[in-house]
Amino acid sequence: MQRNVPPSAARAATGLVMAAALGLASLAHAQTPPPPAKPIPPTMSQAAPPVDPSFSAYSLLQTCKQRNDNVAQGQCVGAVRGIIHGYQYGVLFLGQRTALPANETQRVSLCLRDVPVSSIVDDFIADAASVDDEALKHTPAEVAVLGSVHLHHACT
Repeated sequence: MQRNVPPSAARAATGLVMAAALGLASLAHAQTPPPPAKPIPPTMSQAAPPVDPSFSAYSLLQTCKQRNDNVAQGQCVGAVRGIIHGYQYGVLFLGQRTALPANETQRVSLCLRDVPVSSIVDDFIADAASVDDEALKHTPAEVAVLGSVHLHHACT
């Protein structure tokens, strides 16, 4: 039986797993001494990779703000859940595969026991409303959602 997963939710889960793996892998590498720095040729740019406009923080915000549209709400909740679950699995994966300093896993973990997704969506909408639309268009949805969740539900 094949499940019908919205493309944005699938991209969220895939992108999040990759982002979480890269971000969390950097924590593991922080324990080892870095290799000698190589000079960057002046022709190389250090610009951030382009953001998929169909899954930017701005586009997710627009979807989540459509309170009267059940399809949009389903896509919003699915994307937010995918982002959070992917991140949590990334933290768990890293914690099982490498020796982290004491409390490091807790520092990057989310404390979401008995927190409804609707509350997380409301926090994201409120937090994103305080950011300029142009900045949201250049911010990956995963970064904005996880930033909002860490702001409100970080483990201390």
